Amino acid sequence: MSTITIRNLDDSVKQVLRERAAARGVSMEQEVRDSLREMAMPRTRLENGAWRLKASREEILALGRKLERPFDLKAITDHMWDEGLL
Repeated sequence: MSTITIRNLDDSVKQVLRERAAARGVSMEQEVRDSLREMAMPRTRLENGAWRLKASREEILALGRKLERPFDLKAITDHMWDEGLL
């Protein structure tokens, strides 16, 4: 775990964080940790109520890239059937 110090934080920002923390019943420090985590690693809610990290821009762009080498789809599906994955 790391520690950071934030200087020259506007008083109104600190007040908003204090109010949000109180509304959630957590410390202001925990509210800041949760807010930073959500900004750095945004999540999306799935239909079953679970949470999942959103894909990064690079991950999305990688889906459209051409593969370096071809793959044998039949061999892959055969393997999945053999292992009981399908």
